[in-house]
Amino acid sequence: MIPSEIFGSKVFNDATMRERLPKATYKALKKTIDEGLPLDPAVAEVVASAMKDWAIENGATHFTHWFQPMTGITAEKHDSFISPTSDGKVILEFSGKELIKGEPDASSFPSGGLRATFEARGYTAWDCTSPAFIKDDSLYIPTAFCSYTGEALDKKTPLLRSMEALNKQAMRILKIFGNTTAKNIITTVGPEQEYFLVDKSLYDARKDLIFTGRTLFGSMPPKGQEMEDHYFGTLKERVSEYMKELDEELWALGISAKTKHNEVAPAQHELAPIFSTTNIATDHNQLTMDLMKKVALRHGLVCLQHEKPFAGVNGSGKHNNWSMATNDGQNLLEPGSTPHDNAQFLLFLCSVIRAVDEYADLLRLSAASPGNDHRLGANEAPPAIISIFLGEQLTDILDQIENGGAKSSKSGGELTVGVTTLPPLPKDTTDRNRTSPFAFTGNKFEFRMVGSSQSIAGANFVLNTIVAEVLSQVADRLEGSNDLNKDVQALLQEMVKNHKRVIFNGNGYSDEWVAEAEKRDLPNIRSTVAAIPALISEKNISVLSKHGVLSKTECESRYEINLENYIKTINIEALTALEMVNRQIVPAVIAYTTDLASSISAIKNTGIQADVSAQTELLTEVSSLLASLKKNIKILQDVTEKAASMHGDSFKQACFYRDTVFTQMAAVRADADKLETLVDADLWPIPTYSDLLFNI
Repeated sequence: MIPSEIFGSKVFNDATMRERLPKATYKALKKTIDEGLPLDPAVAEVVASAMKDWAIENGATHFTHWFQPMTGITAEKHDSFISPTSDGKVILEFSGKELIKGEPDASSFPSGGLRATFEARGYTAWDCTSPAFIKDDSLYIPTAFCSYTGEALDKKTPLLRSMEALNKQAMRILKIFGNTTAKNIITTVGPEQEYFLVDKSLYDARKDLIFTGRTLFGSMPPKGQEMEDHYFGTLKERVSEYMKELDEELWALGISAKTKHNEVAPAQHELAPIFSTTNIATDHNQLTMDLMKKVALRHGLVCLQHEKPFAGVNGSGKHNNWSMATNDGQNLLEPGSTPHDNAQFLLFLCSVIRAVDEYADLLRLSAASPGNDHRLGANEAPPAIISIFLGEQLTDILDQIENGGAKSSKSGGELTVGVTTLPPLPKDTTDRNRTSPFAFTGNKFEFRMVGSSQSIAGANFVLNTIVAEVLSQVADRLEGSNDLNKDVQALLQEMVKNHKRVIFNGNGYSDEWVAEAEKRDLPNIRSTVAAIPALISEKNISVLSKHGVLSKTECESRYEINLENYIKTINIEALTALEMVNRQIVPAVIAYTTDLASSISAIKNTGIQADVSAQTELLTEVSSLLASLKKNIKILQDVTEKAASMHGDSFKQACFYRDTVFTQMAAVRADADKLETLVDADLWPIPTYSDLLFNI
């Protein structure tokens, strides 16, 4: 297939709307989308009719309000277009009312105490800024999801609110600099998605992968990623065919899948799209994750999106490339050829630096999850310490600003490769730093902490809000200034001096950086449980409620939802580990020791004076490990039962799961993984890492 012919073919996009809607309706809808104006119900009625006709022509029989509850995945309820008539037949209908509003059951989704079981009503509201699309013979309508009393119960609503907040404050800054042409400012995101592929038949034999998304047991194979031969390596035929079909599916839905390659770990891969507005990028990323899984099944594969499906090799992240741009295409984080002279750029840059420093705990929370706890700081991903990489050029400019004013910019120059037939290469002004959690990469910031299974909505609504807050304070300072240049310079100097502590261009994986960060008084929030209280700190509630992104009640709700999610996740992992070890691993080890003992006895019964010391030593070692394993299993059973019985204090319960249950799971695993290296491979009951990572 030719990409240009299939791209967007299943999307009710701008071109389709322009073709199918009356001019007046199209213009009214575009004003709502582009300028945030209220939507006229009469416009919705016309749009609904055109959308229905288009969907039916493309094979759709149903429609669904597609939303993103706090489960972290998407939700959908499908209704057919049919409406019975008095003569026993049906007609196909879809009204503006059905387009604008839906009513799912709000009590069955996580609400953090906002909704009781008997308070079931909730609403989905059409998000016209994200285009509808067709998938699996249904018309999908992107929507926000709220409770009967108006609180946000989803990931999209605070994101949309934060985009409005940042637009409002950033426009104030542009007006200060005399920009009268820009109508609004959007944030853009290009989320890179890492994932693993494993054979489905092997996946089906691993209860831990089925129930938790990660392996709870498994010793390292003889070869891991140490040869660095998988990264950017030749795509295996089966993987290449999968990626080809995935691209076609994504292109049809208007998702601009651009880059695909092998990642560092065996069986690990990455897909990266072209940038789009944050809201659409969030919807597209959710669709991408869903399609990755569905397409994989068609190829006899399973797509793993857990942050750490395999111990001992790199886990998976989701690099969130974030920037700000005007509606007429000006990137506000584009330095230009002489960034030291670009006061507007420097003001936006320093505002982001200040926001990240002042709200590091909230940003850290946005990337916190039980899965990401395995990955962050594990010599493969950014540490749990929030810092910013700027590179030599911008760091030098900020140093100049702090010392009185920037007068020059370091240039990249040209790189000579040393081969006469190769052209000289334009050299970037700075190297890349893959160890930084928040790195400036030319005209955007790459937030590398976000986990592969997470919705990017959380990271981006936090980024938008904290930057909006700093911009609002900057605008308050500069509006009405009598000497703008002088006041901008003073403000830049102040922000650099007060917030340069968060700038770090070195190795974020090193122990030295941990010590240095402590000296700088930068927070090192090592676990999800430790990060969650940021949601209910007075400072963070204040900034989120000030900009209308989350109310105090909504913050408290999300605090409870996050704790509950952590508790349930670790509990499921512990129960799965117990089931696997009790019903699979222990019986296999007993069978092996029985065979070994029978072998020793049989040799002795021959009367031949054969040396059975090796078998005896092995039997002793395996039996000793089995005894240790059984002891640790009993402890894990006891602490898991105790954890599950704790009620009344979610934070205390989550801490117990983290400090006691999770720690005891590691003790059980240590014994089991050692036994895997000793027990006969034919008796070992689950596929090994060698099987899973090298069998495609």
